[in-house]
Amino acid sequence: MGVTVVTTDCLNRDSSPRKETNVLLPISTTGGEHQTGLKTGASPAANISGSAPVFSPVGMVLEGSTEALCPPSSLELRPSCNKSQPSTPLGPGCQPQEGLCPGDQEPVVYGELIVLGYNGSLANGDKGRRRSRLALHKRPKANGVKPDVIHNISTPLVSKALSNKSQHSISYTLSRSHSVIVEYTHDSNTDMFQIGRSTESMIDFVVTDTSPSGQGHGAGGDGGQSAQSTISRYACRILCDRGPPYTARIYAAGFDSSKNIFLGERAAKWRTSDGLMDGLTTNGVLVMHPAGEFVSEPAPGLWREISVCGNVYALRETRSAQQRGKLVENESNALQDGSLIDLCGATLLWRTPAGLRRTPTLKQLESLRQELNAARPQCPVGFNTLAFPSLAQREIVDKKQPWVYVNCGHVHGYHNWGFRREKGPGAPGGMGTSPAATGERECPMCRRVGPYVPLWLGCEGGLYLDAGPPTHAFCPCGHVCSEKTVKGWSQIPLPHGTHAFHAACPFCGTWLTGEQGHVKLIFQGPLD
Repeated sequence: MGVTVVTTDCLNRDSSPRKETNVLLPISTTGGEHQTGLKTGASPAANISGSAPVFSPVGMVLEGSTEALCPPSSLELRPSCNKSQPSTPLGPGCQPQEGLCPGDQEPVVYGELIVLGYNGSLANGDKGRRRSRLALHKRPKANGVKPDVIHNISTPLVSKALSNKSQHSISYTLSRSHSVIVEYTHDSNTDMFQIGRSTESMIDFVVTDTSPSGQGHGAGGDGGQSAQSTISRYACRILCDRGPPYTARIYAAGFDSSKNIFLGERAAKWRTSDGLMDGLTTNGVLVMHPAGEFVSEPAPGLWREISVCGNVYALRETRSAQQRGKLVENESNALQDGSLIDLCGATLLWRTPAGLRRTPTLKQLESLRQELNAARPQCPVGFNTLAFPSLAQREIVDKKQPWVYVNCGHVHGYHNWGFRREKGPGAPGGMGTSPAATGERECPMCRRVGPYVPLWLGCEGGLYLDAGPPTHAFCPCGHVCSEKTVKGWSQIPLPHGTHAFHAACPFCGTWLTGEQGHVKLIFQGPLD
């Protein structure tokens, strides 16, 4: 049996020093089987047993492609990597993000990720990497990666050999016999953070499907695993520059326990204009940057899809369609304050340290609650004093808790009356449908009929657009926050399902109703 060893001199696009990659390819022999092996930077003979190898300068190409004319089987993408030099060990994805980085006076925070629909914490409490909010800190040692070498493979066994657990790589399977593998090398200038449903150690932020809490009164969802989750186990990764201005960039898909991203035959993938590869994940990673400054001029931008290589594309016809959208060249994957990231089952908000400084802290929210209660609002019918419950109280409605008619904004204490039958056109005996049948009440102050729900203060300060007084509530859930916050979120369409979009309360995930999606609260002060 004979084996052909291919040696390619890989030149990057900047004509940097060459890098050699040795690949073993099988040669068909009569009555024999194929043997393959791979060892970079070593003698080919070390990988072969049996008969002596036959050397032939043959390159691997993708059959039927235009690359058959000129490209090498391996192409160096970055000039900075020298495989003769031992690379810096990569820190594990779950390494504690505590302590100071060498040379830093205080910890550097790149930004924070907040999952929409959880009003301050998961229903069962934030535990470890499964939580409603995560701050991305500068790591003691850089663990970022960057593209290094691209291999065009025409043999499945060689493709497996290139999937080295000690090196990050992205595998693009074009057919059963053709693959493209992009090797990644250590990047000392970036920190990498991975997000997904998997609880494996390489995932820094474990995210599960968010269920709108229209049935309950507190935080949305319970933080548990969904029976049929639509969130990928390795959904996306964020790379943050370790130096100012600490730019954070998002990429679809994350590396698994073998440090590999695998795009199978059915995944949407393509060759770019410069001869490289790119692709999309099954359900996609969508991103929306605010049209203006998120805090001062809140206005929604356009939802886009982010590729595995961080390029920006228009949305597909449906979430998992095979055909990609059009490339959007004038937009980038760099996150900014107020950027939204949708993982098809959960939506995350990115807040920068500068943006968070303009939002209320938990202590400030508690002060606002006490100020509301100090004003002694009263029920205009029962004349009993109302009081917002503690921020830590969830699900259980307090007897003094204020309730609101969301169609008019009148605030009352709880009462179990207000159902009035009205005459409906054409109804037998002149009797129509009662508000009780639809769960609605008639406001005793203005006679408007609509939902009657308890009021809850929004406890997640990172979702606020300012630290203004809590004067408005979302409809129909009753979460209370500032006027600017309700107006800002009411105009943001959030993805739902395969191609639907709805505005929703950021505190619980309930779809907004009514003309505006929010209402101004009308309190009655004490009579004395």
